[in-house]
Amino acid sequence: MLRSRSHSSGGPTPAEDDRTLNEEREVQGYGLSDLRIQMVDVNRAEATFDELSRRLSRKSVQEEKDLEKGPGGEDGFDLREYLSSSNDAHQQAGVQHKHVGVTWEDLEVRVYGGADSKIYVKTFAQAVLDFFIWPFLLVWGLITPLLPLKSTEVPKRAILQKQSGVLKPGEMCLVLGCPGAGCTTFLKTMANQRGEYAEVLGDVRYAGIDSTEMSKLYRGEVVYNEEDDIHIATLTVAQTISFALSTKTPGPKGRLPGMTRAQFQEEIEDTLLKMLNISHTKQTLVGNEFVRGVSGGERKRVSIAEMMATRARVQCWDNSTRGLDASTALDFAKCLRIMTDILGQTTFVTLYQAGEGIYDLFDKVMVLDKGRQVFYGPPAEARAYFERLGYNSLPRQSTPDYLTGCTDTNERQFAPGRSMADVPSTPEALEVAFASSEYGQDLQDNLKHYKAYMEQEKRDQEAFRAAVIADKKKGVSKKSPYTVGFSGQVIALTRRQFQMRLQDKFQLVTSFTLSTVLAIVIGAAYFNLPLTSAGAFTRGSVMFAAMLTVCLDCFGEMPVQMMGRPIIKKQTAYSFYRPAAIAVANTLSDIPFSAVRILIYNIIIYFMTNLHRSAGGFFVFHLFIYAAFLAMQGFFRTLGMLCTNFDSAFRLAALLVANLTQYVGYIIPVFAMKRWLFWIYYINPMSYAFAGLLENEFMRIQLSCDGNYIVPRNPPGSNVYPDGLGPNQSCTLYGASGGSSTISGRSYLDVGYGMVVSDIWRRNFLVLVGFLILFQVTQVLAMEYWPQYSGGTSVSVFAKEDADTRRRNEVLRERKAKRTQQNIDGEKTEAGGSGTFDAPKESNAVAKHRKTFTWENLNYHVPVQGGSRRLLHDVFGYVKPGTLTALMGASGAGKTTCLDVLAQRKNIGVVTGDILVDGRPLDAEFARGTAYAEQLDVHEGMATVREAMRFSAYLRQPASVSKEEKDQYVEEMLELLELQDLSEALIITLGVEARKRLTIGVELASKPELLLFLDEPTSGLDGQSAWNLVRFLRKLADSGQAILCTIHQPSALLFESFDRLLLLQRGGETVYFGDIGRDASIIRDYWARHGAVCPSNVNMAEYMLESIGAGVSAKVGDRDWAELWLESPECAKVRQEIQDVKQHALSLPVPEKQKQSTYATPFWYQLHVVVKRNTLSLWRSADYVWTRLFVHAVISLSVSLSFLQLGTSVRDLQYRVFAIFWTCILPAIVMSQIEPLFIANRRIFIREASSRIYAPEVFAIAQLLGEIPYSVFCGIVYWVLMVYPIGFGQGSAGLNGTGFQLLVLIFLEFFGVTMGQLIAAISPSVQVAVLFNPFLAVVLSTFCGVTIPYPTLAKFWRSWLYQLDPYTRVLSPMMSTELHGLQVKCQSSEFSIFNPPSGQTCQSWAGTFVQGFGGYLDNPGDTSACRYCQYKAADEYFLPLNIRFGDRWRDAFILLAFFAFNFLATVIASRYLRYAKR
Repeated sequence: MLRSRSHSSGGPTPAEDDRTLNEEREVQGYGLSDLRIQMVDVNRAEATFDELSRRLSRKSVQEEKDLEKGPGGEDGFDLREYLSSSNDAHQQAGVQHKHVGVTWEDLEVRVYGGADSKIYVKTFAQAVLDFFIWPFLLVWGLITPLLPLKSTEVPKRAILQKQSGVLKPGEMCLVLGCPGAGCTTFLKTMANQRGEYAEVLGDVRYAGIDSTEMSKLYRGEVVYNEEDDIHIATLTVAQTISFALSTKTPGPKGRLPGMTRAQFQEEIEDTLLKMLNISHTKQTLVGNEFVRGVSGGERKRVSIAEMMATRARVQCWDNSTRGLDASTALDFAKCLRIMTDILGQTTFVTLYQAGEGIYDLFDKVMVLDKGRQVFYGPPAEARAYFERLGYNSLPRQSTPDYLTGCTDTNERQFAPGRSMADVPSTPEALEVAFASSEYGQDLQDNLKHYKAYMEQEKRDQEAFRAAVIADKKKGVSKKSPYTVGFSGQVIALTRRQFQMRLQDKFQLVTSFTLSTVLAIVIGAAYFNLPLTSAGAFTRGSVMFAAMLTVCLDCFGEMPVQMMGRPIIKKQTAYSFYRPAAIAVANTLSDIPFSAVRILIYNIIIYFMTNLHRSAGGFFVFHLFIYAAFLAMQGFFRTLGMLCTNFDSAFRLAALLVANLTQYVGYIIPVFAMKRWLFWIYYINPMSYAFAGLLENEFMRIQLSCDGNYIVPRNPPGSNVYPDGLGPNQSCTLYGASGGSSTISGRSYLDVGYGMVVSDIWRRNFLVLVGFLILFQVTQVLAMEYWPQYSGGTSVSVFAKEDADTRRRNEVLRERKAKRTQQNIDGEKTEAGGSGTFDAPKESNAVAKHRKTFTWENLNYHVPVQGGSRRLLHDVFGYVKPGTLTALMGASGAGKTTCLDVLAQRKNIGVVTGDILVDGRPLDAEFARGTAYAEQLDVHEGMATVREAMRFSAYLRQPASVSKEEKDQYVEEMLELLELQDLSEALIITLGVEARKRLTIGVELASKPELLLFLDEPTSGLDGQSAWNLVRFLRKLADSGQAILCTIHQPSALLFESFDRLLLLQRGGETVYFGDIGRDASIIRDYWARHGAVCPSNVNMAEYMLESIGAGVSAKVGDRDWAELWLESPECAKVRQEIQDVKQHALSLPVPEKQKQSTYATPFWYQLHVVVKRNTLSLWRSADYVWTRLFVHAVISLSVSLSFLQLGTSVRDLQYRVFAIFWTCILPAIVMSQIEPLFIANRRIFIREASSRIYAPEVFAIAQLLGEIPYSVFCGIVYWVLMVYPIGFGQGSAGLNGTGFQLLVLIFLEFFGVTMGQLIAAISPSVQVAVLFNPFLAVVLSTFCGVTIPYPTLAKFWRSWLYQLDPYTRVLSPMMSTELHGLQVKCQSSEFSIFNPPSGQTCQSWAGTFVQGFGGYLDNPGDTSACRYCQYKAADEYFLPLNIRFGDRWRDAFILLAFFAFNFLATVIASRYLRYAKR
C-alpha cells in the first residue's frame, strides 16, 4: 500500500519542502523502481538526470558532494527544478524552490442556461429570419438601457457546485466521476482556464496567490493538457520540443557562466528525449491524420515533453490514457508519479477506466457527482467510506469503477438490508454526508491550517515570485508572464513557422506548381501583346489579371488562420508567446517562400506578354504586385483572425472582395464611379497597386494607332480612305492627337484613366506600403485583444420534436421513470443495476440455425517501401453463436488489422488463409449479415440519434420487415443503450461516450444475423459506461448473437465477462486462443504452467500483456510465447475443434439458395431514404446554406449598385457585359463550399458502403438532389437583385428575355454544384480538391471571349478551348438576349471626332465607312467636327465576338449538357474512386 503523502495540518516543514533524492529513492519501496511509460525506463531517466546534473553543476567533481542531499551552498544547480518548476535562478543561499500548493474554497462554476433549458438547432429558415430581425434587435438592445424596464438577466446554472480542497506540492489527485460529473470543468478551473464559463465563484489560490494575479503574471505556471494531442504535424519531434524550450530557456541569471542559450537548450532537449525514450523519433514528423508521423503513443510522449518544457508548477491532465492499452496506461500513470516525486510538482489527473495499479499511485482521490464533491481524501480509504455509507461491497470490481458506480443511479448496489431510504444516494445527500464525515472535517481543517500557514509563512510564495522574475531574459518586464521578450518570441516563432512551411512538402510543391501554371495560362492568353492601339486595353487586362490572381490567392489565408487556433490557444496558455507575436512571425516566415514564388510568377507573365522589356520596368512591376500581395495577405489574415468561423469570414470576404475587385479602376474608371461608392476606390489597396502597374508600363512606351482604331477607314473591298492615319481621320484611342499616328502612353493614361505617372512613387507606392503596415498592425491587435479560440463547453443541440417523436419520447420517459421507481422500492434484484434490459429475442417461434465463423492460417501482408511487411501470421480461431470473444494485444500487435481482415474491410495488401462461415467460403451476403462498429465514430453529424439508428434499420433490415416494426426495434435500442434523453440530439454535438454508444446502436439496429464486430467499443468511456456496454454485449451473446471485439484496459470484472480470448503479440503472432474462465482461471492456469504466475490481486488482463513482453519489462521465461502456444495441447485442441465445426456444418443439408441481392432494399427505396437524410442535413446546416445565399445576394447587390439603372451609351453597353460577366464567379463560390461537404459525406458513405447499406449511385444522386432547391433559390435571388436594379430588358427581348437569363443562371448554378462534386469525387482530400479551383476559375474566365475578345484571342485557344469553355455558353446566351435590338445612344465624350475634307459633309466623307462597319454619324450634314458613334445597335457590338442571338437556346442547353456530363462523371467516380485505403 502507498504510504500516506498527506502533510501535517500545520503546513509543510522545510525538510518536506526540499525534496531530496533520498526521498525519491524511497519510491522503490512503493513498487515504482521499474517506472516507465511505454518504452520509458525511469531508472535510466533518473540516471540521465544525475549524469547531466553533475555535468552542468558548478560543484567540483573532486568535492564529490552527495547529490542526494540536494543543492547545498551558493553554487548549487539542480536540473530537476529547471524541468518542471521554472526556477533556474540562483540565490546566494542556493536554489530557490517553487513549491506551489493549490487551495480552493467554495469553488462554484456556472454556465449560461436554465436547469432544463435545451438548445435547438438553427435551420436555414431561422437563419434567414434572424438576418432580417437582427437590425431591429440591435436597435432594441441600444435603447433598452434608456427605458425604465426591469432588467432580465440571462439564467445561469451551476455545473460545479460549491466545494473546497487543498493539494500540496508533490501530491497527485485523481478526479473521478461519471460523464457529466464535472471532472473536466474542475481540471480547467484548477488550471485557471475560465474563459468558456459564465461565472467562476469562490477562492482559488496557488501558493497563496489569487487566480487573477496568477493569470496575469504567472499564467504559464498552471497548465492544462487536454485529451487530444494537438501539435503542428509538419514539425519534427526535435523541432517541437526545441521551440518549446526556446521560449522557456532562462536568461543569463538562470544559466551557468559561459554557457550559451543554444548549449543549454541542446542539453535539455537531449535529456527530455532520452528520458521519454523518443530519441529515435527526433527527426520524424509529429504527424496527424493526414500527415504520416510518429505513433499515437509517441505523440502522447511529445505532449508530455512539451508540458515538461513549460516548467509549470501545477499540471492538469485530462483523460490522457484514452486509446492506450492497459499496460501502456499504467506506464503513463507511473511516469506522472515519478515526475511529481522527482520534480516536486502538483498534479491533477482525471482518467477513465483507471485500473487498481493506476489508482494506487495517487495521494488523493476526488469523487464528483453532478458537479458536487462527494468525497475527497486518501485513495486507500475511499472504498471503505462508501461501504460504510451503505453501498454494497463489490471486492471484484476495481476501486475507481466502484467509486464512480456509487454515483450512477442505474448501476449502484446497496448493501443487504439497505436501500435509498437510509443511504445517501442523491448528489445533494452524498455531498452533505461527506461534509459531515471525518474526511470532510479533515479537509476543512487541512484547508484552514494550510491557508493560515501560507498567510504567515511567505517563504514559498516569495521564492516563487523571485525565481520567476530572475528567470526572465534580460529586458523582459517583471510583470510579463513570459520568459523571453516580444522580439525573442518573434524570432523563435519565425524560425518555427519557416521550418513548418519548408517541411510541408505537399503545400510547398502545390503552391509553386499552381502559381507557375496560372502564370503560364495568363501569359499564353495575352501572349506577345503588340505595341499598337490594339495592345493598349489588353495591357491593362494582363496587369489586372496578374495582380488579381495573386491577391485573391490570399483568400486561402482565412481557413489557415482558423485551423491554427487550437495550437495558438494551447501554447499561449503555456505562456510560450503572446498571441501578437505569431502574427508578425507568420509574415516574416512567409516572405522567403512567397517572394520566390511570385518572382517566378511575375517573370513568366511579364516576358511572355511582352510588357516593356527593361530591368527597371520588370522590377517595379514585381515590387507593386508583391506589395499588393503582402497587403491583401494581411487583409485576409485579419479577417480570419476576427471572425468566429469560416462561414462568417466567407460572408464578410465576399462582400468586401466583390467591391474591392470592381473598384480597382479597371472595370469602372474612377471618373465613372457612382458618387456614393467611389470612396471604395480610395480605401482599396489593389487600386493603388493597379495604378502603379499601369503607370510603370505606360510611362515607358509609345503606341501606334493601327487600322481598327482609325476613323473613318476602308471597309473590305474599298479604297476610299488613306491606309494610314490621314489629316481627315482620327485615332479613337484615348490620348491620341489629331494627325499623329503615335500615342504617348502617358497621354493614354491621362485621358483614359485620369492617372498621372508622377503619382507612382509619391502616392501609389507610399499608400500601398501604408496598407501593408496597417494590416500588419490590425493582425497584431486582432490576435492580442480579440483572440477567437475554437472549442468550449460541450453542449448537446437538439432537433425539435414532431408528433411522432414526441409520443415515442414520452413512452421512453415513462418507462425510465418506472424503472427508477422500482429502484426506490427495492425491486432491483440483478447484480449490475437497473440499467439491465432483456436482449432482443428471436421473433420466430422455431429457433433459427445460427452459423459459426472460423478462420485458419490467416496471414496479411501490406506493401511498404522496398517490399512487403507481414502484419498477421498464421492466426486461427472461431466465433460460435452465443459467445463473446475478446481480441487483445499490445499497441501494434495487429488487433484492428485482424478485425478488419476478418470483417472483409481491407482493400490493400494480400490476405491468405481460410475465412469460412459454416465451413463454406464467404458469399455476397456476408457484408449484409455482419455489423462492424468501427473505432472512429463516423456519422452524419446533422442527424439526430434516433434518425441515425432508423436510417440503419430502414436500409439494412430486410425490405419485408415493416417500417413500424423497424421503428419499434430502434426504440428498444435507444432504451438498451440508455440514449433516451439524447434521442433528438444532433450527433455532431454528442460527447465521446454518447457517440460511442450510438456507433454500436447503429450497427445493432441492422440486426446482424451472422456476426457483430466491434473495434475498441469501450475506448473513451468511463469505467461504469464500459461495464454497462460489455454487460449489454454479454446479454446479446446470451440471446444467440456471435460477437468479436477488440478491447483496451479491461478491468478484471470486465475481462471475465468474455467467453474466449484471442491474444496477439507484436507481428500478429497468436499467443493464446481459448476460454477465459471465471476470474480468468483458465488463462491463469495456462500462464502459470509456463512460469508466469499472476498474483491474486493483479488484473490478469494487464499481467498477461506484461508477461509476454508487451510493455517495457522483459517477457517472463526465455521462450517466445507464440512458440509455446503452437506447441501446447490447447492449440491442438482448438485446431481440432475448428475441423469439427466445419465437418458438422458441412454435414447439414445445404440451405436453399435464395436469390442473392447486394442490398437489403430496392434502389428507389434507398434513394428515398438517403435523399430525405441529405435534405434534412442541409436544412439544419444553416451556416452552410445561408452563407451561399448571402454571398449570392451581396455580390449581385454590389454589382447592381455599381451599375445602377444603366442607359444605352457605349460605356453602359460595356457595363452590361461586365455585369453579366460577374455571374462567372458563382460556380467558384459554390465549388469552394461543396467540395469539403462532399468529401466529408463521402467518408460517411465509405463506412456505410462497407455494410452494403446503399449503392454508390444513390449516394451521388442524393448529394445532387439535396443541393438543387438551394441552387434554384440562390439563382433566383441573384437574378432579382441583378436584373431590375441594373435595368435589364431594354432590348427587343424585353423583360421576357430576363426570364430566359434566369434559366441560364439556374443551369449555371447546377453546373457549379456538379463541377464541385466532380472535383471532390476525383480528389483524395479537401487539400487536393481546393487546388483545382483557382486554376479552373482563371482558365474558364480568361478564355470565354470577354476578358480577351474573341477576335483577338489566339487562334490556338480559339479553335478548341473557347469552344469547350462552359462560360462561353453562359455569356453568349445572356449577352445576346440582353443586347439584341438595343439601340445605342453615344454620350458626348464617346464620339470619335474628325474633320472631313474641305467641301464635303460628314455623310459624304464617312458614309462608306459607316455603311461597312456600322455605327452612326450624329451630325451627317455638318462639314466639320464630325461626331461618329461606334455602334448604332448593340448587335454590332456582340456579332464580332462570335455571339448570335439565334444560338441562345443552343448554348443554354450545351451548358445543361455540361451539367449532365459532370453529374454522370460524379456517379462513376463515386463508384470507383473512394480513396479508402485500409
